[in-house]
Amino acid sequence: MSGDLDQVWRLEAGRVLATLIRLTGDFDLAEEALQDAFAAAAEQWPCRGPPASTTAWLVGVGRRKAIDRLRRRSLISRKQPDLEIEAAIERQIAPWPEGDEAFGDDMLRLIFTCCHPALGLDAQVALILNTLCGLSVEATARAFLAHKETMAQRLVRAKRKIRLAGIPYETPGPDRLEERVEGVLAAIYLVFNEGYAASSGPDLMRADLCREAIRLARLLADLLPGRAAIEGLLALMLLHDSRRLARVSAEGDIILLEDQDRGLWDQAQISEGLALVDRALRVPGYPSPYAVQAAIAALHARARRHDATDWRQIAGLYEVLARLLPSPVVELNRAIAISMVDGPARALALLDALTARGGLDLYHLLPAARAEMLSRLGRREEAIDACRAALAAVRLEPERRLLTRRLAALSD
Repeated sequence: MSGDLDQVWRLEAGRVLATLIRLTGDFDLAEEALQDAFAAAAEQWPCRGPPASTTAWLVGVGRRKAIDRLRRRSLISRKQPDLEIEAAIERQIAPWPEGDEAFGDDMLRLIFTCCHPALGLDAQVALILNTLCGLSVEATARAFLAHKETMAQRLVRAKRKIRLAGIPYETPGPDRLEERVEGVLAAIYLVFNEGYAASSGPDLMRADLCREAIRLARLLADLLPGRAAIEGLLALMLLHDSRRLARVSAEGDIILLEDQDRGLWDQAQISEGLALVDRALRVPGYPSPYAVQAAIAALHARARRHDATDWRQIAGLYEVLARLLPSPVVELNRAIAISMVDGPARALALLDALTARGGLDLYHLLPAARAEMLSRLGRREEAIDACRAALAAVRLEPERRLLTRRLAALSD
């Protein structure tokens, strides 16, 4: 795939696949049609140039390729289901509409399909990573700390279950929205996280996935207005994404929060995020974990300088979050916040207890945090060992370079 077409794949493959799944009602056929469409683009675009709407072109070609595959298959077997699928695809609107807006809701429909209660949570998450985020089977397996073959089987079973159970590819009606909202929010946040900090590869961020997750959250907020969890998640993503331009140097290296040029932060997104989190926290009852996380992000956004950050309040919010959403990752972040209030010694004791409990053995940020605390305490040799442990676990290239620089500084 050429560089330009590779970029189109990264930006649009998820949206195109979502629409092809809607048209065909079959994950496997849609994935084959997607590959066929990009193969056609690789053949035709160098000579003719890309079309005005690459999404519409790819969907239109993919639709025709899916029909061709079904016709070839039915010529051999004459299976009635194949003929019915072909007829259903043929009934779709033709000529195919111009403009990407024609496919706006297909990603949300696909999320609702993947989050059907008939599927287990692991299957839901795996399908979303594989289809919406475009992660390979191998990368999806790494996210689950599973073998590639195991993950491939899990994806096959999930797709088969959707097909055999006749799970509709649609945004469900109001009476069935509630049972899927929690899963859909988790799915949207998963898409955002993969864009905000990729699970592997050469780049820290995928801005296209962040934008798509924010767009999907807006659609969900329109479907279910006034929900604290939805507004909290949207606020959280807007506040995190507001720092995008300041997070990476021109060379692609990570710029830590304390070193970022806050003049590059998107003030429009910050203003919208702050208003949303204030509304989400006013809803009666227990706060949504998304709203609490957004409140933490809001404290960072309100600080004009890093040394003006209200770390005591951040540490308190992490304590609230740990009760609402018990997680070793939350405990890790709480320990880091505590280090800014009570110093590195107390934080290191919390990190050591977290290490002893297990659960984050392959998570590089735990030994990286220990290296930072040990360095601040002057325990250089131990800090070097912890930094080497973090390097052994890291997957993302910009994070590897950051840890390599830290290790070199410690060694000097």
